[in-house]
Amino acid sequence: MSSSNYESLKQEFIALGAWQQRYRELMLLGKKLPVMTSALKVDDAKVSGCESNVWMYIDFDQSEARLVIVADSDTRIVKGLLYIILSMYLGKTPAEVVAIDAHNEFEELGLLKHLSPSRGNGIKAIVQSINQFAQQYA
Repeated sequence: MSSSNYESLKQEFIALGAWQQRYRELMLLGKKLPVMTSALKVDDAKVSGCESNVWMYIDFDQSEARLVIVADSDTRIVKGLLYIILSMYLGKTPAEVVAIDAHNEFEELGLLKHLSPSRGNGIKAIVQSINQFAQQYA
């Protein structure tokens, strides 16, 4: 994933049109999510508020002044959603992270209206965790 990856991903995703195509793309994106070792999948790393198991680590790289985020899930659709979220925040400073309107981005991608309320709440929980962490350094 490169930092310019999100904008091109967004354009390609929007161009897909039909929900079935976007759903298939989410599954394919989930396969691209970097693998998290099972040793990191501990209860302390779980994101509460997610229907599926989601593990996430967020750190601040002092030398780069950027957030480092690693995440994984036990379901393919959520892995795809995580891929999009990580692409959105990759290589950003804490101030840039806080400025991102993830809800609006997911609306533009046409995802929120097709996801179950519990999945939507899971996305909110993931984004909220990232924003809370970023605000400590912004």
